[in-house]
Amino acid sequence: HAKMFEMPVDEANKSFFSEIISSVSDVKFSHDGRYIMARDYLTVKLWDTRNERRPVHVYNVHDYLKPKLCDLYENDSIFDKFEACWSGDDSHIMTGSYNNHFHVFGRESQEDVILQASRDAIEGPHHILNPVQVVASDHPAPERYVIPIDRLNFNLKIMHMDWHPNMGIMALAAVNNLYLFRK
Repeated sequence: HAKMFEMPVDEANKSFFSEIISSVSDVKFSHDGRYIMARDYLTVKLWDTRNERRPVHVYNVHDYLKPKLCDLYENDSIFDKFEACWSGDDSHIMTGSYNNHFHVFGRESQEDVILQASRDAIEGPHHILNPVQVVASDHPAPERYVIPIDRLNFNLKIMHMDWHPNMGIMALAAVNNLYLFRK
């Protein structure tokens, strides 16, 4: 018995980059086995194992990078392979991004919270991470938690992470640092 889960490329929006950005870089079953999560360059797709026609949800991770695909191709960032993981209770999905950002998506709510793993973002052992927002480059004066696209550092990236199976603890690898955060 075999199944194929495929979301066809829209021919009207097909470009030179379509195959690169739609290549799956990570895939994982939910702990209960009902869902499969597939990470590509721009999205995380959530499939129900009982329905291969289309994903249940598509979470946009790097939608704001679509206009920069040529630049990302030139600096090889478009070939980065980001992982994703499930929370222990399968209620959330976490995946990495640039600028040491990571996304936590609610599986049902589809809420997208972007957080940053960096020494600058941590203000002591009991610090609560503040969500960040990535905005267009022409956004007025940047604030601490509002980052314009042209200020993203593509050398700082979270590509590997895991969620403790029984506790709300997330582990993230960023360059040569390992960060632990409690949900």
